[in-house]
Amino acid sequence: MKYLKQFGIIILISFIGELLHSLIPLPVPASIYGLVLMLLALMSGRLGLDDVKETAAFLIEIMPVMFIPAAVGLMDSWDTIRPQLIPYAVITVVSLVVVMAAAGRVTQAVLRRQRRGKGRCGR
Repeated sequence: MKYLKQFGIIILISFIGELLHSLIPLPVPASIYGLVLMLLALMSGRLGLDDVKETAAFLIEIMPVMFIPAAVGLMDSWDTIRPQLIPYAVITVVSLVVVMAAAGRVTQAVLRRQRRGKGRCGR
């Protein structure tokens, strides 16, 4: 019963995100609205982490299964993709490197900031 309640909370927040997407005329996906709502609910304390933790962990565990339909769609579109395979591969590799570099820089900045914060507290 606990899992049904947790899944219901996640679905409700996702549904509210869908409603916001249809009501607000911005080019923001409904899933982003849902993620922001979940973040706000967790940060404000209106929703505790324990209220969604187990179901969220389960959904993360089965996430690879969710990519199967996308992979099948790519296979189905292979005739369209094949002539542009080199540009797609270059774009994928370049964007992968840029995202990895940006994530690494942000992580380094956060770690430096945390170390400086601990140094001040220890004095």
